Amino acid sequence: MSPAKKTVLVIGGTGAQGVPVVQALVSDSKYAVRVLTRTADSPSAHDVSSLPGVTIMQGDAYDESTLRKAFTGIDYAIANTNGFAIGQAKEIYWGIRMYELAAACGVKHFIWASLPYASKLGNFDLKYATGHLDGKAKVAEYLSAQPTSPMAWSVLTSCMYLETLSEMLAPRPDPSDPSTLVFSAPVGSGSSPLIYLPDLGRYARWMFDTPDRSNGMNLQIATENVGWDYLTKTFTEVTGRNAIFKDVTLDEYFASGIFPNPEMKVGHSVDHNDHTLMTYRENFSGFWNVWKDDLVKVDYALLDDILPDRVKTVGEWMKLSGYKGDRVSVLKDYADRKRK
Repeated sequence: MSPAKKTVLVIGGTGAQGVPVVQALVSDSKYAVRVLTRTADSPSAHDVSSLPGVTIMQGDAYDESTLRKAFTGIDYAIANTNGFAIGQAKEIYWGIRMYELAAACGVKHFIWASLPYASKLGNFDLKYATGHLDGKAKVAEYLSAQPTSPMAWSVLTSCMYLETLSEMLAPRPDPSDPSTLVFSAPVGSGSSPLIYLPDLGRYARWMFDTPDRSNGMNLQIATENVGWDYLTKTFTEVTGRNAIFKDVTLDEYFASGIFPNPEMKVGHSVDHNDHTLMTYRENFSGFWNVWKDDLVKVDYALLDDILPDRVKTVGEWMKLSGYKGDRVSVLKDYADRKRK
């Protein structure tokens, strides 16, 4: 007899990151997946529920009784919280509480979806403070102090998605020459690690498949560290379209309309009278300073060992995806901000 399927709870399984995680988990018959989502009738939830072995549980992931139900009868769990919805302080609280409840309910392996600890990487200089990075990373620091038995834990630390080159990082036509596309960012000669989302899902799957290696591990993943000069040159080589990089100041970046109101607080589902919340200007100033100063380092040799057939370059991704610089919706929160 074949062993019974292990069931994985995926918190955040209908978002840009969660969907490829679910897809990777159900790519064969090894795992069944329970997806906890606030809106079970959303298009994304319908798409995910159509995958074999996936069931949808509707409920609030930031609610104690809902989480207790969600973790009950589960073998493994992966949690990706939404700092843009709840803010840094609540993300820290709920990340830790999710870990505690998973342990209390007998979960065997808990994965926390994290991001780089921007403030710590910058020696806590305030210029690097980035709420949506630091909140997740502080939970990862908490996990690093926990025992690896009886519940195994792992941290999957990701980065910006290559797919956001079609949205938040997408180029715009040059006003003086519409045939030329302009990639603009306040990044100078720095570089940013970017990740291909399907590979992100495969790294999460690897963690559950190989607990002997992943238990107690904080794995920083990326496809490649990408500088914007390199990005534009690669884009032209792959697509044949003219492109240039325009380095801009932070003030120019925020004046570009990337955020309709840069002074709005990050945390669209919470009371903005909360003084722990950062503004988008504060948050994304720190964010770009991290990449401008090349603070995030990635062990690509380790990633090659884990996924030998991973996508390894931005050029490879452009060819694979048919990328032409066109704009499409990727991040729900970004689309929501643009509508406000």
